[in-house]
Amino acid sequence: MKSVPVFDVLVIGAGVVGAAIARELSRYKLSIAVLEKEEEPAFGVSKSNSGIIHPGTQNPAGSLKGRLCLEGNILIREISRELGLDFKEAGELIVAFTQDEIQRLLTIKSEAETLGVPGLKIVDMAWLRENEPNLNPEAIAALYAPSAGVISPYRLVYALCENALKNGAEFYTQTKVENIIFTKPGFEIQTSKGMFKARYVINAAGLYADETSAMVGINDFRIAPRKGQEFILDNKKENLTNHLIFPLPSKVSKGILVIKTADGNPMIGPTAEEVEDKEDFSTTEEGLKKVFEGARKLVPSISQDDIIAYFSGLRPASGDDFIIRYEDKAPGFINVAGIQSPGLTAAPAIAKMVCGILREKGLQLEKKEDFICEREKPIHLFNISLSETEKLIKQDAGYGDIVCRCEMVSAKEVQDAITAGARTMDGIKFRTRAQSGRCHGSFCTTRLMKILSEKTKTPLTAITKSGKGSEIVKGERVSL
Repeated sequence: MKSVPVFDVLVIGAGVVGAAIARELSRYKLSIAVLEKEEEPAFGVSKSNSGIIHPGTQNPAGSLKGRLCLEGNILIREISRELGLDFKEAGELIVAFTQDEIQRLLTIKSEAETLGVPGLKIVDMAWLRENEPNLNPEAIAALYAPSAGVISPYRLVYALCENALKNGAEFYTQTKVENIIFTKPGFEIQTSKGMFKARYVINAAGLYADETSAMVGINDFRIAPRKGQEFILDNKKENLTNHLIFPLPSKVSKGILVIKTADGNPMIGPTAEEVEDKEDFSTTEEGLKKVFEGARKLVPSISQDDIIAYFSGLRPASGDDFIIRYEDKAPGFINVAGIQSPGLTAAPAIAKMVCGILREKGLQLEKKEDFICEREKPIHLFNISLSETEKLIKQDAGYGDIVCRCEMVSAKEVQDAITAGARTMDGIKFRTRAQSGRCHGSFCTTRLMKILSEKTKTPLTAITKSGKGSEIVKGERVSL
């Protein structure tokens, strides 16, 4: 009987938190496995993230969320430099329309300054008119936080995974955890792809973190999915705003935002709806109406004609704060649960915290002398000048073969994405933006499928949008 290797650490979930933990752990002389039930990393909660790097203005100073958000905001800049990512410091404005709302801004500012958020100031109407000409003229003031930014959430996850993989971590996709047996010490993890063993297990399973935790007898928290409907605007509206625009927050949400993105297309949303179904990604007319009204209150010139796409994401809500803890009832098991906003921002800091817990609980963390901290920056034609593109085409004609005209994506970029791990149409889309334009892939889908089929030696009938069950072509057309 073949023996099963025992990993030092096994991470469940390859979203942004699991990927950040894997990359941080890969700095050390450890054997690391990451299990992901989806076809590719980032296909869970992370696929619907807006990409905002929050400054820490909307979390209590004494909260885990607040502390890790502030630390993550700093770390994400270093990670972006190391991994060739497209972080942009956009700054955020929390807008007030009345004198009472200005008082709330002052309270938020005071709390954020206690946390340590830098550069905060209240800006007046004159400042807003000069710096945000499309903002509702009824706005009388705003809290300005310059350290807010934007990043591609998908490319962040892929960069973290690629770097962790290069440093020895092992990734197993389409590997659903079905049961965990505590073996004292260590764990046996039963999955759809067979048995894994590990000394320590990190539960970063997102929406399913409560179910995963219950497998080891820890069931004192529940993940309540919170649906957020968001709507993407045409990239011709890239300069609609100069900052991330927020209303005053409610108890459960930061409200309907006007969001700059790393890729240019502004977004509006999200809603905040409590749902039961962890697979409910539906969008509704009611959601559109709510988002549209909220967005137009901030920027009245937004039109429904500007909307080119819409989607829903589910946030893994569980109480007011993150759950990050070592479970004494199942020694070696660490829960990383309830990681909703600002989870993307906090992910690098969460990873460092988890490493600290592991060290404290007896795992020897010896740094590698040969850790590779950098990754070559991928080429995206939509991010570079025409003169730079011209030079690339002279080096490789594949850069001149434009597959996606809406987003200026070349055949070479698609091939590079597949080499990096894309195995689905969404995997290509999230890495390159092909299919993300106004035509939604009407002109490029068949060409993308052909490239993916040829590069992976996969039949066209086996090419999927996002994994098994989402096949695009069902079979050969037969003439009778």
